[in-house]
Amino acid sequence: MKKVTVAIIGAGLRGINYLEYALSHPHELQVVAVAEPVAERRNSFQKRHGIADDRCFDNWDDFFALPKLADAVLICTQDKQHFIPTMKALEAGYHVLLEKPMSPDAKECMLMGEMASQYNRVFSICHVLRYTNFFSTIKGLLDDGAIGKLMAISHNENVGYWHQAHSFVRGNWRRKEESSPMILAKSCHDLDILLWLAGSECVRVSSFGSLSHFKSDQAPAGAPLRCLDGCPAADDCLYYAPNVYLTDDTNWPTSAISNDISYSARYKALEEGPYGRCVYHCDNDVVDHQVVNLEFANSVTAAFTMSAFTRDVSRTIKLMGTKGEIRGAMEKNEIEIIHFGSGKIERIVFEDRGGHVGHGGGDMGLLKDFLKLVRDDGKSEGLTSANQSIQSHLMAFAAERSRLDGNSIDLKDFAQSILCEEVK
Repeated sequence: MKKVTVAIIGAGLRGINYLEYALSHPHELQVVAVAEPVAERRNSFQKRHGIADDRCFDNWDDFFALPKLADAVLICTQDKQHFIPTMKALEAGYHVLLEKPMSPDAKECMLMGEMASQYNRVFSICHVLRYTNFFSTIKGLLDDGAIGKLMAISHNENVGYWHQAHSFVRGNWRRKEESSPMILAKSCHDLDILLWLAGSECVRVSSFGSLSHFKSDQAPAGAPLRCLDGCPAADDCLYYAPNVYLTDDTNWPTSAISNDISYSARYKALEEGPYGRCVYHCDNDVVDHQVVNLEFANSVTAAFTMSAFTRDVSRTIKLMGTKGEIRGAMEKNEIEIIHFGSGKIERIVFEDRGGHVGHGGGDMGLLKDFLKLVRDDGKSEGLTSANQSIQSHLMAFAAERSRLDGNSIDLKDFAQSILCEEVK
């Protein structure tokens, strides 16, 4: 088996998690270069993977200035920093694995797909849910006709109140102009899964939702801008920062607030950084709940709900067919098939395969598939190729347009209008 060499651009938490595969499968994958502007992250990643000093860069321009260094590039930068390094990598001859979302600009998504086709590169998007045992089993059941013809899907992404506060109120994805709209940043995974399970092109989209709770008019009386500034609601507030980030548990999300996870460094981060702010006095503008209705060309309909107001971070789904139903809870690793007529109920329970951080085993499944495609030099199309992913991204863009304008969106017309727009 040919060992694949990769470089990574953006050595944050997602990139680090993906490339754990190289440490557990060194005969399959080797990391040979890193481009990361934060010195602590870059140095830590270099040490973990044994990367030579002259293959460590603080920006991607220096990396691309050299002759080709690897077979492929993983791009795990922030959302708005995906387009330029992806285009440079494809043009330079690299196969590319790109973190989702492809870009917060729909036209950029299309241009990246065109570039990959032009240069005949593998261009996969990190829609890891397609690689989970949970969703791949559901897809297999549908393809085998286990519930007859699929008619409708009801799918929930339960964001979790604490996850919303960390990532989408205090964190990097709190403002759509700085990252992406919530439906794209958090739920392009889910729209992609709905597209895959429906087995047909999406033709119409409508959506409703808003930011209703995490804003100043919902703040407790007398709440200061920062939790450490003597908040009178400290004992009762679900989001009081010291109770979240200054415990003995330094795993994620606490690990995200500071490169140094000592108590003193974390305390300082709460005094000075974004994670110490009152969740009701942040500069966030992304929604905290949203619904999306979808119609597909084969008459399947889907209703998707994303909500911050859940205890668990989880995904639950119900698929309704002409001969039965499938009900599933991803984080519980459980699927139930209910057969009409006979009343027979089948249950499938999986062993744990990676938990929340590893997306139920999807992260490693994605890497395995990408390496296979690279070894084959792009002669076949992967499960999450740009061709597949562009449409699910357009579904997200259309949902946001519908939410803001209050109109149902014809996806074909919407895509055509995007083609006529200038890149921002």
